Amino acid sequence: MTDLETAAHEPEPSETTGMVVTRQAGFYTVWLPSGQRILSVLRGKVRKGGPVVAGDRVRVRIGQDGRGVIEEVLPRTSHLIRPPVANVTRVVAVVAGPEPDLGWLDRLLVVAESQGLSCVVCLNKIDRTDPETVQSFRSLYQAVGYPVATTSARTGEGIGPLAALLVGHVSTLSGPSGVGKSSLLNVLCPEARLEVGDVSARSQRGRHTTRVVRLLELPDGGLLADTPGFSRLDLEGVEARELWRLMPDIRREAAHCRFKERCLHRGEEGCALPEAVEQGRVAPSRYRHYRRLLDEALQREARRYS
Repeated sequence: MTDLETAAHEPEPSETTGMVVTRQAGFYTVWLPSGQRILSVLRGKVRKGGPVVAGDRVRVRIGQDGRGVIEEVLPRTSHLIRPPVANVTRVVAVVAGPEPDLGWLDRLLVVAESQGLSCVVCLNKIDRTDPETVQSFRSLYQAVGYPVATTSARTGEGIGPLAALLVGHVSTLSGPSGVGKSSLLNVLCPEARLEVGDVSARSQRGRHTTRVVRLLELPDGGLLADTPGFSRLDLEGVEARELWRLMPDIRREAAHCRFKERCLHRGEEGCALPEAVEQGRVAPSRYRHYRRLLDEALQREARRYS
């Protein structure tokens, strides 16, 4: 058979769509609807369009050698810069006992809400936390309107209910160092076998060893990003007059405010929020954190327009 005849009988490259599940050193693993994973590189024109990240849906051409060339990145529904992952639909905001950092948590929830992401609130290390703190935490955030998981990665308590909240989603765990994100991910996705950094006895801060963002399959369905979480939680882009819309409990009570959308909801005359706090419809910690974030936004805007 001549070379021309051989070429005529070779299969043509096929084209399909898939999702990037790993990006490392210029190579991309694309997960196809068939379940197959294809090692791929970028077409030059795609490289010029900006970074391609885990979670991106792409159009990929598969060559005769079984490798792929990413021809196009399809439109994103969301894009997180830190961590670099696209098309996330659910953020698991993780804090840990015995003294959960609620200020950090409320800030993260606002950042996630500003990007249109649904949130699950998770209190980890409940094996080290007194039951009253666990119940108070659960009651607080359930009243706000968030699904709440209380877990112990060490004992496995609460892992099943948390996993159920992630089915059908592309999720990411986010939280400060030392709350047990890697340990949770190891329990949720046993095949991940993540290395968990040692915790300094002096600072009690975990040293997360994740360097490559991967999307891992959850046993019951869904994908979970192996990432170190949001490394920055600034509110750049969130206007002071829009902040109240990003906190569900504040938003509910603002509907009863005398000035409604014209009010900053920090206790002005006719504002409904102080009474809501006094009557227990908004937790004092939530209103305190709202006021703190509002002051930050106002200061940022003052600097911008000065």
